[in-house]
Amino acid sequence: MNPAAFVAEAIADFGTVGAIAPSSRYLTRAMLRPLPLGNARVVVELGPGTGVMTRAMLDLLPPDATLLTFEINPRFARHLRSTIKDPRLVVIHARAEALLEELSRRGYRHVDAMLSSLAMGLMSDRERHALLSEISLSLRKKAIFTQYQYLHGLQFRDRQLSKFDMFGLLVRYFRSVQRTITWRNLPPAFVFTCRGARLSAPHDSIEAPAFTKK
Repeated sequence: MNPAAFVAEAIADFGTVGAIAPSSRYLTRAMLRPLPLGNARVVVELGPGTGVMTRAMLDLLPPDATLLTFEINPRFARHLRSTIKDPRLVVIHARAEALLEELSRRGYRHVDAMLSSLAMGLMSDRERHALLSEISLSLRKKAIFTQYQYLHGLQFRDRQLSKFDMFGLLVRYFRSVQRTITWRNLPPAFVFTCRGARLSAPHDSIEAPAFTKK
């Protein structure tokens, strides 16, 4: 899908696209670098869009691995199926909140790694917490989850724009959350690397770490 088509889709359905341009190779590297892809058996990608990160992951996964991608946008889902002819890829046209149901349907209980390009700032609080609960329950003990957020970090609440604290949300579901900045992306983005999934969201506060520039 060319850049103009991506922008047109973003304008037509920004709620599901959540981006103004495909991810850069720098953001893709920052998202994939922490993930244990070399020996993974089952990996999940949430919100693959046009498949920039999907293709990069397939280059790194073993021949017998499975990559499950959840894409709610029908045009992007069709694009992935028609342009990536890799038997390891399974494109699931469903909301990410159906993660556990779709994994169970395919005989999987846990996954080895997961990355998300979903625009959590555009979700309601209920949707965010439902999604992160599903993610926490689906990850193996030593699995790693990565998520990015544009530097402006906005959310819609009560029909108004406000600052969205992604780090504060993620530390409620993971024991370790590391945050870096990738400047060479449009727009620049935070990348969060999450380990040690919690089975429930605690209410204790955790101090934010220092930023690392990429």
